[in-house]
Amino acid sequence: MRLLAIAAVALLAGCGPAPVETSRVDAPSEDADRRSADELAALNRQVESLVQSGKSDAAAALLTKGESLANRLLAAPRPTIEAVEAISDHDDLYGRMLLANGNYGWARLMFQKNLVRWKVWKPQTAETERRRQLAQSAIAECDRHLE
Repeated sequence: MRLLAIAAVALLAGCGPAPVETSRVDAPSEDADRRSADELAALNRQVESLVQSGKSDAAAALLTKGESLANRLLAAPRPTIEAVEAISDHDDLYGRMLLANGNYGWARLMFQKNLVRWKVWKPQTAETERRRQLAQSAIAECDRHLE
């Protein structure tokens, strides 16, 4: 009788559903993450240079190009500090262009993303505090225009 029970349990265990293979998004490798962060940082420097030269249309086109890089970097479960700084600089540039064009609400949204980003970043450093304060100042500037 005992042998029959063991055989039944073994038979039923084999009849269960096949294990489900869950697909997961692989985070970019650290090297790919670093390369993307470097590429976004270089793009941000180009945008800054174009803005200072008064070529806002070309700067806007580069900012749009940088969105895909920023999204790729944000897809990582734990982006590196270099990646987050490049994304933050990109959002800051975008916000400043929106502010200059009179799109105060949209600019405020970009600066708010940075504020939250640096409020929750661990560990807090002098650099994260500096970036948080810059975002707060930019939000205050937007609010002055919105009032």
